[in-house]
Amino acid sequence: METGDDGALDHNEELLPTLSKSSSKMKFERLLDHPLPSFEGNNPGSPFWTAIGYYSLAKVLQNQFRTVETSGLEHIPDSTGSLCAAWHTNGLIDPISIMTTHPHKFVIGGRHDLLTRPILGFWSRKFAVQPVIRKAELLRGGCSEEQATSLNGRSLLNLSTGITHGFGCVLFPEGTSHSESKLIRLRTGPMRTVLCSAALSRHRGQKDPVILPVGLHYRTRHLFRTDLWVEYSEPIDLSEIELPSQLVEAVADAKWSEPPADAVIGLRDEVERRLSPLTPGEDTWADHRATHLLAHLSARIKGEKLDTWRKEVLAARAIRDGAGDQAIKEQALVVAASLKKGGLDGRDINSNGDGLRKSSLISGIKGTVLLVFCLSLLPLFIISGLPQVILGRVFGDRTDEGLDARTSYHFLAALFGSVIIWPITVAVLLSTFFLVEIPGVDVSFITNANIGLQMLFSLVFIILSPIPLWLIGRTFSWAWDVYTDFKKHFNRMGKKELSSQILQLKEAMIASGRYL
Repeated sequence: METGDDGALDHNEELLPTLSKSSSKMKFERLLDHPLPSFEGNNPGSPFWTAIGYYSLAKVLQNQFRTVETSGLEHIPDSTGSLCAAWHTNGLIDPISIMTTHPHKFVIGGRHDLLTRPILGFWSRKFAVQPVIRKAELLRGGCSEEQATSLNGRSLLNLSTGITHGFGCVLFPEGTSHSESKLIRLRTGPMRTVLCSAALSRHRGQKDPVILPVGLHYRTRHLFRTDLWVEYSEPIDLSEIELPSQLVEAVADAKWSEPPADAVIGLRDEVERRLSPLTPGEDTWADHRATHLLAHLSARIKGEKLDTWRKEVLAARAIRDGAGDQAIKEQALVVAASLKKGGLDGRDINSNGDGLRKSSLISGIKGTVLLVFCLSLLPLFIISGLPQVILGRVFGDRTDEGLDARTSYHFLAALFGSVIIWPITVAVLLSTFFLVEIPGVDVSFITNANIGLQMLFSLVFIILSPIPLWLIGRTFSWAWDVYTDFKKHFNRMGKKELSSQILQLKEAMIASGRYL
């Protein structure tokens, strides 16, 4: 989400984010009628639809990313609720990445228009998502301040109550998805929510909830089959924060009340201090790429290899936070820019760190076999997966919400496209089975059977068909990985000048001694 060009400012005299067409259309009455969460069972929303939803989200996320790694789960308490606070650069993918890796079910708050959109609105009702009206909508006249205060108070109270009952919650203190390479200014909503949850916990004689700073690390956030690392950091303890009895009494009576301003601001500053290191923390994305390049070269010089995304992020973090050499950083910026222009990055450096690596013959053979296998499945993929790809590209590449929303549309096309397109695919395949003669295949034992057996066969076919359709999608995801690997192989060929630049950077690093 980019900053606005209409001149609208917040109370800090900063430009408000641009509103998409969807977020600028507020349907306030529908928001008031949105289902409230229930805290008596294991799910705040519908148990049946929540189970289906979480399973589907996890499966699609698995297909969206080439690798997904999670760390720090030991920091998540079992005895109390937790509010996950993360930076926000990848639209709906950010909360989904946390919800599907966190061990607890979530009480969810979301931007108001996510609750009133077609299809997505249905699922938000089943998950009992609570609507939040941001300053960007309020100050542009989307509703009155009284309406926004009332609705937000109700939503934040429900989120607080859910956390007290042991559910997880994720809120993004920046308040909007963005494209910066570091934290932008934090808002106070998450801190106010968790402090009210702490007040309710104290009234009930329970342990305070915690804030979990979460690092969301994407190799290239807007690309299909990129890498993801979800990093749960050490929790922020709230037990030392004093809360007035009036706040405790108010939330105990199910009434929203604002926590003390000094407690909110102090907690916000602590969240910023703890969360900032879990982001790239660079002035520009070019600086970020240069730091990762230095991390790869440093590892190569030491005879090591950053063979996972998590290792690469941690190594780059050490470079970022260490005593660097400005001249080498400038040199790394040039080399990293050349690598990016050629569709390459630090992973393409050879084991000696003096040029670009060559591809593995065995990997090439495996990739070729997989591509040939995929060609045999192409007719099935065309009717089951290609429509979803087209939907994702059309909506994702045409969105007015910025590059940070691109993967959200890709994800939603895969998630909801399966529900919409696969029944059509199954109907086509089933009709083909009964109506079209397949040369060399005798299915007369079914087509000539009595109606009862035909109906039983059709029912079993319908129930089991999502399994091979999902496997076909997974197979073509792996084929995309092979395609990108082959593409990088050809990109590395004949880059003698780039190899020379890498060697010069390596020699400068060795001479400096600061990166070893």
